[in-house]
Amino acid sequence: MSLLGPGEDTFTPIRWVDGALELLDQRQLPVDETWVRCGHWRAVADAIRDMVVRGAPAIGIAAAYGLALAAAEDSEGDLGEAFAGLAATRPTAVNLFWALDRLQCVSAPGPDRAERLLAEAQRIHGEDLMMCQRMGAHGAPLLPEGARVLTHCNAGALATGGHGTALGIIRSAHAMGRISQVLADETRPFLQGARLTAWELHRDGIPVRVITDNMAAHFMGQGMVDAVVVGTDRIAANGDVANKIGTYGLAILAHHHGLPFIVAGPTSTIDLQTPDGAAIPIEQRPDREVTHVGSTRLVPEAVGVYNPAFDVTPAGLVTAIVTEQGVLRPPFEAGLAAHVAAASAQRETTD
Repeated sequence: MSLLGPGEDTFTPIRWVDGALELLDQRQLPVDETWVRCGHWRAVADAIRDMVVRGAPAIGIAAAYGLALAAAEDSEGDLGEAFAGLAATRPTAVNLFWALDRLQCVSAPGPDRAERLLAEAQRIHGEDLMMCQRMGAHGAPLLPEGARVLTHCNAGALATGGHGTALGIIRSAHAMGRISQVLADETRPFLQGARLTAWELHRDGIPVRVITDNMAAHFMGQGMVDAVVVGTDRIAANGDVANKIGTYGLAILAHHHGLPFIVAGPTSTIDLQTPDGAAIPIEQRPDREVTHVGSTRLVPEAVGVYNPAFDVTPAGLVTAIVTEQGVLRPPFEAGLAAHVAAASAQRETTD
Protein backbone atom coordinates (compact mmCIF):
# COMPACT_ATOMS: atom_id res chain seq x y z
CA MET A 1 0.00 0.00 0.00
CA SER A 2 1.31 3.46 -0.86
CA LEU A 3 2.65 5.83 1.78
CA LEU A 4 1.08 8.71 -0.10
CA GLY A 5 -1.49 10.61 1.89
CA PRO A 6 -4.30 12.94 0.84
CA GLY A 7 -1.77 15.61 -0.19
CA GLU A 8 0.10 15.22 -3.48
CA ASP A 9 3.46 16.24 -2.03
CA THR A 10 3.53 14.12 1.09
CA PHE A 11 2.89 10.77 2.70
CA THR A 12 1.24 9.72 5.93
CA PRO A 13 2.37 7.28 8.64
CA ILE A 14 -1.25 6.81 9.77
CA ARG A 15 -4.10 5.18 7.89
CA TRP A 16 -7.55 3.79 8.68
CA VAL A 17 -8.13 0.51 6.86
CA ASP A 18 -11.14 -1.81 7.18
CA GLY A 19 -12.14 -0.70 10.66
CA ALA A 20 -8.65 -0.62 12.19
CA LEU A 21 -5.79 1.83 12.59
CA GLU A 22 -2.55 1.07 10.78
CA LEU A 23 0.68 2.80 11.79
CA LEU A 24 4.00 2.87 9.96
CA ASP A 25 6.40 1.36 12.50
CA GLN A 26 8.96 4.12 12.96
CA ARG A 27 11.16 1.90 15.13
CA GLN A 28 12.01 -0.12 12.01
CA LEU A 29 12.96 2.79 9.75
CA PRO A 30 15.04 3.32 7.71
CA VAL A 31 15.74 -0.39 7.17
CA ASP A 32 12.19 -1.74 6.93
CA GLU A 33 8.86 -0.14 6.06
CA THR A 34 6.39 -2.21 8.06
CA TRP A 35 2.93 -1.44 9.42
CA VAL A 36 1.41 -2.23 12.79
CA ARG A 37 -2.33 -2.91 12.74
CA CYS A 38 -4.29 -1.81 15.83
CA GLY A 39 -7.81 -3.12 16.26
CA HIS A 40 -8.25 -2.09 19.91
CA TRP A 41 -7.60 1.12 21.81
CA ARG A 42 -5.09 -0.64 24.06
CA ALA A 43 -3.01 -1.57 21.01
CA VAL A 44 -3.01 2.11 19.99
CA ALA A 45 -1.90 3.12 23.50
CA ASP A 46 0.93 0.59 23.36
CA ALA A 47 1.97 1.87 19.93
CA ILE A 48 2.14 5.45 21.21
CA ARG A 49 4.02 4.48 24.37
CA ASP A 50 6.49 2.26 22.48
CA MET A 51 7.08 4.91 19.78
CA VAL A 52 5.69 2.94 16.87
CA VAL A 53 4.14 6.34 16.19
CA ARG A 54 5.77 9.53 17.52
CA GLY A 55 5.68 13.27 17.00
CA ALA A 56 3.15 15.46 18.81
CA PRO A 57 0.55 15.86 16.03
CA ALA A 58 0.78 12.19 14.98
CA ILE A 59 0.32 11.06 18.58
CA GLY A 60 -2.83 13.16 18.83
CA ILE A 61 -4.22 11.74 15.58
CA ALA A 62 -3.46 8.16 16.63
CA ALA A 63 -5.08 8.66 20.05
CA ALA A 64 -8.20 10.06 18.39
CA TYR A 65 -8.51 6.95 16.25
CA GLY A 66 -7.87 4.87 19.38
CA LEU A 67 -10.87 6.41 21.13
CA ALA A 68 -12.95 5.76 18.01
CA LEU A 69 -11.94 2.09 18.26
CA ALA A 70 -13.10 2.04 21.89
CA ALA A 71 -16.49 3.44 20.87
CA ALA A 72 -16.82 0.82 18.13
CA GLU A 73 -16.68 -1.88 20.81
CA ASP A 74 -19.39 -0.29 22.95
CA SER A 75 -21.72 2.40 21.65
CA GLU A 76 -23.39 3.03 25.00
CA GLY A 77 -20.74 2.32 27.66
CA ASP A 78 -18.32 4.56 29.54
CA LEU A 79 -15.21 5.52 27.55
CA GLY A 80 -13.40 6.72 30.67
CA GLU A 81 -10.94 3.83 30.81
CA ALA A 82 -9.94 4.27 27.16
CA PHE A 83 -9.67 8.04 27.52
CA ALA A 84 -7.47 7.74 30.62
CA GLY A 85 -5.36 4.96 29.14
CA LEU A 86 -4.62 6.88 25.96
CA ALA A 87 -4.00 10.13 27.85
CA ALA A 88 -1.45 8.42 30.11
CA THR A 89 0.82 7.28 27.28
CA ARG A 90 3.04 10.37 26.88
CA PRO A 91 2.73 13.45 29.12
CA THR A 92 4.61 16.23 27.29
CA ALA A 93 2.92 16.49 23.88
CA VAL A 94 -0.22 18.56 24.41
CA ASN A 95 -1.72 17.54 21.04
CA LEU A 96 -2.58 14.20 22.64
CA PHE A 97 -4.91 15.83 25.17
CA TRP A 98 -6.21 18.36 22.65
CA ALA A 99 -7.32 15.59 20.30
CA LEU A 100 -8.88 13.46 23.04
CA ASP A 101 -10.78 16.47 24.38
CA ARG A 102 -12.23 17.09 20.93
CA LEU A 103 -13.47 13.53 20.70
CA GLN A 104 -14.86 13.64 24.21
CA CYS A 105 -17.06 16.55 23.12
CA VAL A 106 -18.85 14.31 20.59
CA SER A 107 -18.84 11.10 22.65
CA ALA A 108 -22.37 11.08 24.08
CA PRO A 109 -23.71 7.50 24.15
CA GLY A 110 -25.88 6.45 21.24
CA PRO A 111 -26.03 4.01 18.35
CA ASP A 112 -24.05 6.37 16.11
CA ARG A 113 -21.31 7.18 18.64
CA ALA A 114 -18.63 5.15 16.88
CA GLU A 115 -19.38 6.90 13.58
CA ARG A 116 -19.27 10.32 15.27
CA LEU A 117 -15.90 9.64 16.90
CA LEU A 118 -14.40 8.18 13.74
CA ALA A 119 -15.57 11.18 11.73
CA GLU A 120 -13.96 13.55 14.26
CA ALA A 121 -10.71 11.57 14.24
CA GLN A 122 -10.62 11.72 10.45
CA ARG A 123 -11.36 15.42 10.60
CA ILE A 124 -8.43 15.97 12.97
CA HIS A 125 -6.21 13.96 10.61
CA GLY A 126 -7.20 16.04 7.61
CA GLU A 127 -6.93 19.32 9.51
CA ASP A 128 -3.39 18.47 10.58
CA LEU A 129 -2.23 17.97 7.00
CA MET A 130 -3.82 21.27 6.04
CA MET A 131 -2.16 23.05 8.99
CA CYS A 132 1.24 21.64 8.07
CA GLN A 133 0.92 22.79 4.47
CA ARG A 134 -0.04 26.27 5.66
CA MET A 135 2.90 26.35 8.08
CA GLY A 136 5.17 25.47 5.19
CA ALA A 137 3.80 28.33 3.12
CA HIS A 138 4.14 30.83 5.99
CA GLY A 139 7.58 29.68 7.09
CA ALA A 140 9.42 29.13 3.81
CA PRO A 141 9.91 32.89 3.10
CA LEU A 142 11.75 33.21 6.44
CA LEU A 143 14.67 31.30 4.95
CA PRO A 144 17.19 33.04 2.68
CA GLU A 145 17.87 31.93 -0.89
CA GLY A 146 20.21 28.96 -0.90
CA ALA A 147 19.60 28.35 2.80
CA ARG A 148 21.62 25.83 4.74
CA VAL A 149 19.27 24.71 7.47
CA LEU A 150 19.96 22.72 10.62
CA THR A 151 17.11 20.72 12.14
CA HIS A 152 16.77 18.49 15.20
CA CYS A 153 14.77 15.30 15.77
CA ASN A 154 12.02 14.59 13.24
CA ALA A 155 9.22 17.08 12.69
CA GLY A 156 8.18 15.85 9.27
CA ALA A 157 5.39 13.85 7.68
CA LEU A 158 6.29 10.95 9.98
CA ALA A 159 5.46 13.10 13.00
CA THR A 160 2.22 14.58 11.66
CA GLY A 161 -0.71 13.90 9.37
CA GLY A 162 1.57 14.69 6.43
CA HIS A 163 4.05 17.31 5.09
CA GLY A 164 5.42 18.12 8.55
CA THR A 165 5.97 21.16 10.76
CA ALA A 166 9.69 22.01 10.69
CA LEU A 167 10.21 19.74 7.68
CA GLY A 168 7.05 21.21 6.19
CA ILE A 169 8.82 24.58 6.10
CA ILE A 170 11.89 22.92 4.62
CA ARG A 171 9.81 21.01 2.03
CA SER A 172 7.99 24.18 0.98
CA ALA A 173 11.23 26.17 0.84
CA HIS A 174 12.87 23.45 -1.25
CA ALA A 175 9.95 23.54 -3.69
CA MET A 176 10.63 27.29 -4.03
CA GLY A 177 14.32 26.64 -4.71
CA ARG A 178 15.45 28.18 -1.44
CA ILE A 179 17.25 25.17 0.17
CA SER A 180 20.80 24.19 -0.69
CA GLN A 181 21.37 21.72 2.16
CA VAL A 182 19.85 20.40 5.36
CA LEU A 183 21.97 19.28 8.31
CA ALA A 184 20.05 16.74 10.38
CA ASP A 185 21.18 16.20 13.95
CA GLU A 186 21.27 12.46 14.68
CA THR A 187 19.22 13.24 17.85
CA ARG A 188 20.42 10.86 20.51
CA PRO A 189 19.31 8.64 22.06
CA PHE A 190 16.46 7.50 19.77
CA LEU A 191 18.18 8.78 16.60
CA GLN A 192 15.08 10.32 15.03
CA GLY A 193 17.22 12.64 12.92
CA ALA A 194 19.58 10.00 11.59
CA ARG A 195 16.89 7.38 11.03
CA LEU A 196 13.75 9.36 10.18
CA THR A 197 14.55 12.91 9.05
CA ALA A 198 17.32 11.70 6.75
CA TRP A 199 14.99 9.01 5.35
CA GLU A 200 12.19 11.52 4.67
CA LEU A 201 14.35 14.19 3.06
CA HIS A 202 16.33 11.74 0.95
CA ARG A 203 13.16 10.10 -0.42
CA ASP A 204 11.92 13.57 -1.39
CA GLY A 205 15.15 14.54 -3.15
CA ILE A 206 16.11 17.22 -0.60
CA PRO A 207 19.89 17.34 0.00
CA VAL A 208 20.61 16.22 3.56
CA ARG A 209 23.63 15.26 5.61
CA VAL A 210 23.51 13.74 9.08
CA ILE A 211 25.73 15.15 11.83
CA THR A 212 26.16 14.02 15.41
CA ASP A 213 24.50 16.21 18.02
CA ASN A 214 27.79 17.60 19.28
CA MET A 215 28.84 18.90 15.84
CA ALA A 216 26.31 21.73 15.59
CA ALA A 217 28.53 24.41 17.14
CA HIS A 218 31.35 23.51 14.77
CA PHE A 219 29.24 23.95 11.66
CA MET A 220 27.70 27.17 12.93
CA GLY A 221 31.17 28.51 13.68
CA GLN A 222 32.31 27.56 10.18
CA GLY A 223 29.48 29.63 8.68
CA MET A 224 27.76 26.55 7.28
CA VAL A 225 24.35 27.15 8.89
CA ASP A 226 21.95 29.96 7.95
CA ALA A 227 19.01 29.03 10.19
CA VAL A 228 17.79 26.45 12.69
CA VAL A 229 14.24 25.13 12.18
CA VAL A 230 12.65 22.79 14.73
CA GLY A 231 9.24 21.49 15.69
CA THR A 232 7.62 21.51 19.11
CA ASP A 233 5.56 19.27 21.38
CA ARG A 234 4.11 22.06 23.53
CA ILE A 235 4.21 25.85 23.43
CA ALA A 236 3.48 27.57 26.73
CA ALA A 237 1.41 30.75 26.87
CA ASN A 238 4.54 32.93 27.15
CA GLY A 239 6.26 31.32 24.14
CA ASP A 240 8.53 28.88 25.98
CA VAL A 241 8.87 25.80 23.79
CA ALA A 242 9.19 22.12 24.72
CA ASN A 243 10.86 19.98 22.08
CA LYS A 244 13.14 16.97 21.80
CA ILE A 245 16.04 16.94 24.25
CA GLY A 246 18.94 18.92 22.79
CA THR A 247 16.80 21.69 21.31
CA TYR A 248 17.60 24.11 24.14
CA GLY A 249 21.32 23.73 23.49
CA LEU A 250 20.83 24.42 19.79
CA ALA A 251 18.88 27.59 20.61
CA ILE A 252 21.77 28.83 22.77
CA LEU A 253 24.24 28.07 19.97
CA ALA A 254 22.06 29.82 17.39
CA HIS A 255 21.76 32.88 19.62
CA HIS A 256 25.54 33.01 20.10
CA HIS A 257 26.16 32.82 16.36
CA GLY A 258 23.42 35.31 15.44
CA LEU A 259 21.31 32.74 13.60
CA PRO A 260 17.51 32.70 13.41
CA PHE A 261 15.92 30.00 15.56
CA ILE A 262 12.51 29.16 14.07
CA VAL A 263 9.91 26.96 15.75
CA ALA A 264 7.05 25.40 13.78
CA GLY A 265 3.92 24.04 15.45
CA PRO A 266 0.18 23.96 14.77
CA THR A 267 -2.17 25.82 17.08
CA SER A 268 -3.06 22.43 18.60
CA THR A 269 0.43 22.52 20.15
CA ILE A 270 -0.19 25.84 21.92
CA ASP A 271 -1.19 25.34 25.55
CA LEU A 272 -2.55 28.60 26.92
CA GLN A 273 -3.29 26.88 30.25
CA THR A 274 0.44 26.37 30.82
CA PRO A 275 1.89 29.78 31.73
CA ASP A 276 5.54 29.02 31.03
CA GLY A 277 8.03 26.25 30.39
CA ALA A 278 8.55 25.48 34.07
CA ALA A 279 5.01 24.07 34.17
CA ILE A 280 5.49 21.68 31.23
CA PRO A 281 5.81 18.04 32.36
CA ILE A 282 8.94 16.39 30.97
CA GLU A 283 8.63 12.74 30.03
CA GLN A 284 11.31 10.39 31.34
CA ARG A 285 12.03 7.57 28.90
CA PRO A 286 13.43 4.08 29.68
CA ASP A 287 17.14 3.77 30.53
CA ARG A 288 17.65 1.25 27.74
CA GLU A 289 17.31 3.94 25.09
CA VAL A 290 20.56 5.42 26.43
CA THR A 291 22.37 2.29 27.59
CA HIS A 292 21.91 0.33 24.36
CA VAL A 293 21.94 0.71 20.60
CA GLY A 294 19.94 -2.21 19.34
CA SER A 295 21.15 -5.20 21.31
CA THR A 296 24.55 -3.70 22.05
CA ARG A 297 25.14 -2.30 25.55
CA LEU A 298 27.17 0.95 25.59
CA VAL A 299 27.00 1.77 29.30
CA PRO A 300 28.44 -0.40 32.11
CA GLU A 301 25.67 -2.31 33.88
CA ALA A 302 26.37 -0.71 37.24
CA VAL A 303 26.08 2.86 35.89
CA GLY A 304 22.77 4.70 35.88
CA VAL A 305 21.60 7.22 33.30
CA TYR A 306 19.19 10.12 32.92
CA ASN A 307 16.86 10.06 29.92
CA PRO A 308 14.52 13.07 29.72
CA ALA A 309 12.79 13.02 26.33
CA PHE A 310 12.38 16.79 26.08
CA ASP A 311 13.81 20.10 27.20
CA VAL A 312 12.37 23.62 27.26
CA THR A 313 13.74 26.50 25.20
CA PRO A 314 12.99 29.91 26.74
CA ALA A 315 10.96 32.26 24.57
CA GLY A 316 13.81 34.78 24.63
CA LEU A 317 15.88 32.47 22.41
CA VAL A 318 13.13 31.97 19.81
CA THR A 319 13.24 34.20 16.72
CA ALA A 320 9.84 33.22 15.33
CA ILE A 321 7.00 30.78 15.94
CA VAL A 322 5.18 29.61 12.82
CA THR A 323 1.65 28.22 13.05
CA GLU A 324 -0.94 27.60 10.35
CA GLN A 325 -2.23 31.10 11.16
CA GLY A 326 1.03 32.85 10.29
CA VAL A 327 4.35 33.98 11.76
CA LEU A 328 4.72 35.30 15.31
CA ARG A 329 7.60 37.41 16.60
CA PRO A 330 8.40 38.10 20.27
CA PRO A 331 6.81 38.93 22.59
CA PHE A 332 4.59 35.96 21.89
CA GLU A 333 1.78 36.01 24.48
CA ALA A 334 -0.84 38.05 22.61
CA GLY A 335 -0.06 36.49 19.25
CA LEU A 336 -0.32 32.92 20.55
CA ALA A 337 -3.70 33.63 22.10
CA ALA A 338 -4.89 35.27 18.89
CA HIS A 339 -3.79 32.31 16.76
CA VAL A 340 -5.61 29.86 19.02
CA ALA A 341 -8.77 31.98 18.89
CA ALA A 342 -8.58 32.25 15.10
CA ALA A 343 -8.16 28.49 14.69
CA SER A 344 -11.11 27.83 17.00
CA ALA A 345 -13.29 30.26 15.07
CA GLN A 346 -12.38 28.62 11.78
CA ARG A 347 -13.37 25.17 13.09
CA GLU A 348 -16.70 26.53 14.32
CA THR A 349 -17.56 27.92 10.91
CA THR A 350 -17.06 24.47 9.33
CA ASP A 351 -19.14 22.57 11.91
